[in-house]
Amino acid sequence: MSGPVGEAAPVEVLDCRGQRCPLPVIKLARRLPELPVGAVLRVLADDPAAAVDIPAWCRMRGQEFVAAHDEGPGYDVRRAG
Repeated sequence: MSGPVGEAAPVEVLDCRGQRCPLPVIKLARRLPELPVGAVLRVLADDPAAAVDIPAWCRMRGQEFVAAHDEGPGYDVRRAG
């Protein structure tokens, strides 16, 4: 079953479960620039701070926060440039 319009499947999953802030954001910041523009990276992070930190990082860095998922929990980020 496909997701909402505009939602792309992640090209990679970055498993940061069990890691506390700021590690999931640091790993996201290191990995996303290595992916092609338009690619979606799913970050699995169970630290409650990630629900705030990852969207905030996207706004500050000009990247697109696509979606949050309960399972994982996961956060999809699309490389904007």
